[in-house]
Amino acid sequence: MSLSLKNISKRVMGEDHIQDVTLTLDRGTVNVLLGPTLAGKTSLMRLMAGLDKSTSGTMSFDGRDITGLPVRKRSVAMVYQQFINYPTLSVFENIVSPLRVAGLDKAEIEKRGREAAALLRLEPYLQRTPLQLSGGQQQRTAIARALVKGADLVLMDEPLANLDYKLREELREELPRLFAATGSIFVYATTEPTEALLLGGHTATLWEGRVTQFGPTAQIYRVPQDLTTAKVLSDPPLNTVSVWKSGNTYRLPDGSQFETGRFAVADGAYIFGFRAHHAGLNGGGYDNLILAGTVAVSEITGSESYIHVDSGQDRWVALARGVVKVDPGAPIRLSLDPKRLYLFSPDGALVEAADAALAA
Repeated sequence: MSLSLKNISKRVMGEDHIQDVTLTLDRGTVNVLLGPTLAGKTSLMRLMAGLDKSTSGTMSFDGRDITGLPVRKRSVAMVYQQFINYPTLSVFENIVSPLRVAGLDKAEIEKRGREAAALLRLEPYLQRTPLQLSGGQQQRTAIARALVKGADLVLMDEPLANLDYKLREELREELPRLFAATGSIFVYATTEPTEALLLGGHTATLWEGRVTQFGPTAQIYRVPQDLTTAKVLSDPPLNTVSVWKSGNTYRLPDGSQFETGRFAVADGAYIFGFRAHHAGLNGGGYDNLILAGTVAVSEITGSESYIHVDSGQDRWVALARGVVKVDPGAPIRLSLDPKRLYLFSPDGALVEAADAALAA
């Protein structure tokens, strides 16, 4: 079983919300829609659900054309960012409400409701109302109601965004187990690269309504096909610096240069990309590739420190372990390992990825 989108586009008042999206999502898979706010994640989900109609393109399910088929005629369930539960009904009645609407017999409703509650670990709370639950338990209830339908397609639109950190971590750990326990197609939208990597499965990176790349999440992280994808699937976003190659010599914007024979490409202009945790501070790394700048701001989380560095028109972020105290305006040097660098053409196409073993 699969859901196939072919050249799907959606225009609203002359503005492109979704641009020429082609995807195939298979039964039993977890598929993450990853992108910043307004990238098109919710718009694409609404098209998959049949809540909106595409301007062009086709959509099929198991080879059957469902383009334009309304949501009530599709086997689909959706979980939203907000806790959408019936406040006067018990947790159990919230969970089984779709089954009662569908007219299933009492025994089947009881069986499926209990199974969904067990899957979401809600058995102790079935007689409570949603307002007697924690935020995480309320969202579990909404997820259980979506799963109990046994829908072919389950759409989750940033379902953990309104939860506090502890609850998000708790549910993130459980979601892969829940996904594996069903045979549905799961589509999960998020703005957080870390969440996509934790969920695994496949990821479609979105930017301005376009899917820039789709495939196994870890593979896209290691080998993004362009600079936009690399930035979407890096947190903080991928750092970049323009260089000019002449032989094995690379000249940086500040006039400094270094040599490496790693990239067997023609001379000319390129863009180096590097992740925050691959930038050593003040000599902590590789001496032959140094980026000089000044500290703009430092963010200390306790276990980690994010150092924002300005150099000309560039702003880079370096990640260091522990507490690193640096003053704004202080000079700083970032040292890089050429084997961890990504090389992009001036138009953003990937020329060469970092060594696979070192990309993470």
